[in-house]
Amino acid sequence: MDYGMISQIEKARLYANEPERVTFQALNVTFKGDNDTYTVTLDSSGWHCTCPGFQTHYICPHIMTLERVLKPMLKIPPLPYAPGQNVVSDVDKAARYATEKDRILINGFTVSIRGNNGDHSVSYDSGAWNCDSNSFRMRGVSSHTIAMERLLKGMLPEAQKV
Repeated sequence: MDYGMISQIEKARLYANEPERVTFQALNVTFKGDNDTYTVTLDSSGWHCTCPGFQTHYICPHIMTLERVLKPMLKIPPLPYAPGQNVVSDVDKAARYATEKDRILINGFTVSIRGNNGDHSVSYDSGAWNCDSNSFRMRGVSSHTIAMERLLKGMLPEAQKV
């Protein structure tokens, strides 16, 4: 039995139960809305969405959904409502979307995770995981990547999971 891997799985469970340990720095999502499919991104300049609502109001139900779903892992304030935005409809839609995670497909992200022994960087890009921990370098998997898989369950491509 590989006791090192058992330790990694236990730490992953701990980290996944404390999502506030995670901070998103970048995110790329394909979002299946009611009317079309959009690309939502988060980077150092903030949120962006390819939907018409974002182009007009700089806020949309797709971003509002991700703000709900990823809330403890986002260390930025939610985007404010905009003049002319159909706030009630968008809030209702975001609440519904947040329960329908199959609409969200995460293509890539970069996060930092506050581990028990320091901070670690984890990235995911089109099925390829990377982590700066020694465990990941040795095994190709770590408590950090396993924790992210658990936290993002249902939003990562099935065939590409850790």
